[in-house]
Amino acid sequence: MKSRDQLFLLTPLFLDRAAGAGPFHCPECAQIEGLLGYFPFLRSRLDVSYVDFGRPRPAIIALLGAENQSCPVLVLGGAAPAGIAVLHHVPTNRDFVAGAAAIATYLAAAHGISQSHP
Repeated sequence: MKSRDQLFLLTPLFLDRAAGAGPFHCPECAQIEGLLGYFPFLRSRLDVSYVDFGRPRPAIIALLGAENQSCPVLVLGGAAPAGIAVLHHVPTNRDFVAGAAAIATYLAAAHGISQSHP
């Protein structure tokens, strides 16, 4: 049985002293938040978690390893639809999609939302 896809987004209003005074938000996470607003049924189909900007991000590392803890990231609960490019983390045997554009493409194929306009 397929488990639910797990979406990880950065909590908004974070500080990053290296980038300036802040507070900041992640533009790609904001894009995915926009999709969740357009298609609210996605929240009932996905496990959405918010993680702090600072690293390490233990919840993501547990699934994908330290080298794959960027956000946004969607960890698949099962097989991806045919033709959808996914990344695979060998040690934990988990498929995932990283970045707003790739996540939007996956959500269109797997959950029936509209495709992003080219």
